[in-house]
Amino acid sequence: MPFRTEPRLLAGALSAALQRPFDPPLGGDTDIGGILQLPDTPPLAAAVLMPIVMRAAPGLILTTRTLHMRSHAGQVAFPGGRVDATDADHVAAALREAQEEIGLPPEQVQVLGATDPYRTRSGYQIQPVVGLIPPDLPLTPNPDEVADLFEVPLAFALDPANHQRHETLREGRMRRYYVIEWQGRTIWGATAGMLVNLSARMHA
Repeated sequence: MPFRTEPRLLAGALSAALQRPFDPPLGGDTDIGGILQLPDTPPLAAAVLMPIVMRAAPGLILTTRTLHMRSHAGQVAFPGGRVDATDADHVAAALREAQEEIGLPPEQVQVLGATDPYRTRSGYQIQPVVGLIPPDLPLTPNPDEVADLFEVPLAFALDPANHQRHETLREGRMRRYYVIEWQGRTIWGATAGMLVNLSARMHA
């Protein structure tokens, strides 16, 4: 079922989708045959914020990681990171990371809830947190972590027609993962997978 992205309807539609019982697509890039090879060790807890800008045509803020990062350098990502011992929960972690990475004040975020956890091959279990923010906030990327930030139309990011399945040979096995291309930007891996999961909820 298509969903509406008008600001006056979007918050209600997102809240309802986040509360709906749902079996999401398998987290992580999958092997051909549908079996996901994950590390045997317990996953590390992480959280990201999916910041939705409440414009007339809502947008979604994403970042490009700096090239000197130890992991996932140069990739497109949501603001986020590991859950620290000082964080009250995954929501607090997502808000803290968003403030540290892009200068987003936590009080400017209307948290709607969490969507489906996403397990990665690199050993993390990421909890995406969905939040609404006002338009045109003076965000400032942290140059140590964020090369730049940009905004993608929410309707584009959540449109299944824009979710491409790719395959690559890695470590002797063929892997599948999602890619979303937008104006020369390539959104892929865990970030694209989390958007695909949220899209599936919104279209259910």
